[in-house]
Formats: sequence, structure tokens, C-alpha cells
Amino acid sequence: MKIGDSLPDIQLQMTGDNDINLANIKNKNLVIYFYPKDSTPGCTTEGQNFRDSYQDFKSLNCEIYGVSRDSIKSHENFKAKQSFPFELISDPDEALCKAFDVIKLKKLYGREYMGVERSTFLFDANGKLVNEWRKVKVKGHVDEVLEALKNL
Repeated sequence: MKIGDSLPDIQLQMTGDNDINLANIKNKNLVIYFYPKDSTPGCTTEGQNFRDSYQDFKSLNCEIYGVSRDSIKSHENFKAKQSFPFELISDPDEALCKAFDVIKLKKLYGREYMGVERSTFLFDANGKLVNEWRKVKVKGHVDEVLEALKNL
């Protein structure tokens, strides 16, 4: 996925008992953020930050979707517990993760594994990628994304 690319044509399940194909979303700016795991400290803080700024995004004709490899059941619990006003997309087969190239080699306590690199993508109302953030640090990130959206 690189600047100027269109949203991928992939059908997935999301919270709210819905399916979604991002390629079908029209006339709306879109933030898609990938995170490693539901209910972990960094992922919770990032989701809360998007939640707390949600009305600012909505006022700029923007929808937000969080994506991880967790199950719908896990997503529903996470969303309810944190009162997220946006949907979470379940990508257990990594189809969307691979389309966005966010599966990376990670290290934890000396152990190497393949995991989701925290990343955010901003699409304009024509469905074109206009900005991306890789190796995201949670602090201040949502403000950066909102600023980029305001400058579209």
C-alpha cells in the first residue's frame, strides 16, 4: 500500500454484526488503524484516544475503523468495555494486514515472531491513500492524524 493507492477489495467481519468491504465506502474520508491486540495497554490507549476525538473526525466527514487479528467476540468485548463509537474489523487470516503490509518481524523478550506493526492509514473521500504512519507511537498520534485530515 502506497500513497495514491485505492482501498483494497476485501470482505471482512466487523463488530455490530456487520460485514465490510472498504472498497465500497464512498464520499467519506477514512482512518484505518492497525493494532496488535485487543485490551493490551498501548492498544487500549490508542483506541481511547481515537474515541475521545471521534466527534472531531466525524465533523470532517471521516469514519474510523480499528483492525487487528482478534476474533469478533474479542472485538465486541473490547469495544463495549472501552465505549468505542467506531467499529473494529476482525482480520484473523491477515488478508487486510497483508494488503497494507503491516505484518512485520517483532521481538519480545528475545523471542522473534510475526505480528501487527501499529500503523494508521488516511484515505480521502475518493478512496485514495493520502497519508500513512508506520511504527506508530501512541502518544500524540491521534492529534497528528486529525491534523493531516484537516489539511485535506
